[in-house]
Amino acid sequence: MKIGKAIRLERIINRETGKTVIIPMDHGVSMGPIPGIINIRESIDKVANGGANAIIIHKGLVRHGHRKRGKDVGLIIHLSASTSLSPKPNTKVIVCSVEEAIKIGADGVSVHVNLGDINEDKMLEDFGAIAESCLEWGMPLIAMMYARGEHIENPFDPDVVAHCARVAAELGADIVKVAYTGDPETFRKVVKGCPIPVVIAGGPKMGNDMEILEMVEGAMKAGGAGVSIGRNAFQHEDPEKIVRAISLIVHEGKTAKEAAKVLEG
Repeated sequence: MKIGKAIRLERIINRETGKTVIIPMDHGVSMGPIPGIINIRESIDKVANGGANAIIIHKGLVRHGHRKRGKDVGLIIHLSASTSLSPKPNTKVIVCSVEEAIKIGADGVSVHVNLGDINEDKMLEDFGAIAESCLEWGMPLIAMMYARGEHIENPFDPDVVAHCARVAAELGADIVKVAYTGDPETFRKVVKGCPIPVVIAGGPKMGNDMEILEMVEGAMKAGGAGVSIGRNAFQHEDPEKIVRAISLIVHEGKTAKEAAKVLEG
């Protein structure tokens, strides 16, 4: 591994635990100015203070969310985009280059691929080109890999999720983000079949805090490398506290019940 990539990875993955808490805030392109990310600098402050290792945003928000105060946090630039207004919302296109991400101070870049989509071939082609560029520049690459297509019966099927994770590793990602399969036993199969760190997506907004924390605990029991949780963090009534609770599970091995004490009061 190039020294530049190793140094940048330490801004994303905790060097002591080898785990990470990533908060994606790239939802504005796909969903608009939704609650929780309307004031991006304020939102970043909250999750950084809670102990997030890194955030994911699009390139244009760097100037508005740049860390000029408070705790530092790793910066991952999302290279993929699509909108909910599109007739093909699951087809992602590349809107930023690795070189451009370097120019604006990124510690890593991320790409989103929906396997099973009618345009899967183009997304995989883009993924391959980005991986090559990341190798050249020593830039960590996080791959968001999901199964989304008309013929995908169950996107949470362990075999399907394991396939998604393995594709990311095979094509050159350094970290892969996938859906949680629902329990530690099945998710262990995903982790076992993937030679790079596996983090779980947060999914849709959940109904209560224990659901979130138990999901995180289950993923860590299965050998996961952490989380990449967006709406269930930045849309929480207290983003700083929920990120702190998640961090306790990821980095200190606390149980969901133990971590939930942070949310009391």
